[in-house]
Amino acid sequence: MLKKTEEMVAEALAAWNWPDKVKSCERYGEGHINDTFCAVMENGTRFILQRINTNTFTDPEGLMDNICRVTAYLRKQIIAAGGNPERETMNVVPTTDGKSYYADTNGGAWRVYTFVEDTVCLQRVENPADFYESAYAFGNFQKQLADYPAATLHEAIARFHDTANRYQNFEKAVAADAAGRAVGVTKEIAFVRARKEDCSRMVNWLAEGKLPLRVTHNDTKLNNILMDKTTRKGICIIDLDTVMPGLAANDYGDSIRFGANDCKEDEKDLTKVNFSLSLFETYTEGFLKAAGDALTDFEKETLPWGARLMTLECGIRFLTDYLDGDHYFRTAYPEHNLDRCHTQFKLVEDMERDWDKMAVIVKKYS
Repeated sequence: MLKKTEEMVAEALAAWNWPDKVKSCERYGEGHINDTFCAVMENGTRFILQRINTNTFTDPEGLMDNICRVTAYLRKQIIAAGGNPERETMNVVPTTDGKSYYADTNGGAWRVYTFVEDTVCLQRVENPADFYESAYAFGNFQKQLADYPAATLHEAIARFHDTANRYQNFEKAVAADAAGRAVGVTKEIAFVRARKEDCSRMVNWLAEGKLPLRVTHNDTKLNNILMDKTTRKGICIIDLDTVMPGLAANDYGDSIRFGANDCKEDEKDLTKVNFSLSLFETYTEGFLKAAGDALTDFEKETLPWGARLMTLECGIRFLTDYLDGDHYFRTAYPEHNLDRCHTQFKLVEDMERDWDKMAVIVKKYS
């Protein structure tokens, strides 16, 4: 019989040598993938305890190997720059037997990070300055890891941002029509098919050697940055589960998709869904100021494609899941994934409209 969560937390806690007696261990944060807890010591020291979602991340050993190698490299970069590695990167606490994670008796995987105190984690862009700081933080992440051999990392989720593959999965979902919904979304299907060639652009440029393989975060939302509580500067990139080989433009583009608008991801009223060229410029300035010459000239030119394709890809994923019967994304009502799809496609249309302006902005800060 599988143990309850409370029992598993107790079992996991016993796998580490804590600096003091554990006073409490309660659920923490707003993450949706892993189970996160905050372990508080009697002396007030805090740690983050997480149970990795092994349904999503089927290779916890490879995942933790990625995280440990990348954070060790980041520590060296931060120290060389005169920074504080205890605050500026995540720090994995090894188990009592020196491992990066603990495999429990239920088949689960647990890890511990030191707690970065005096920071805030924002769930949405509250002002342009926050968006700029997030851009600078992720641009700096690219710069710090520019010389890391990306191909040596494990692929945490196979073909995660392979937009051409996402298109193929979409076509399979249309053909199977598992939920009998295809007849009601003919316009959405036509929207994706009209952009089939776009889906292959970035992966083709990579295959042709025009774009370099980079260490990428692959979930570059604002809430994956810890900001200093006093200065509001982005100091630490968190949630490194999806760190793996990828394209710099995809990391940049996912941030634009998430933050360069003021709408909800499932907004029903599409008149409220608008791509913000102003926020696009704010993010581009911060990202390129930090990344600097770590990116090639062609990488910089393709940044708008990263924004457009990450948004299109996300919409395709929502539509694919809708056609499949809503098995991947959590939904609150039958048309939830369809509403999400519509917001992404509206943003794609806006980007297509502003395409030349986006290119001018990128060139301005390159």
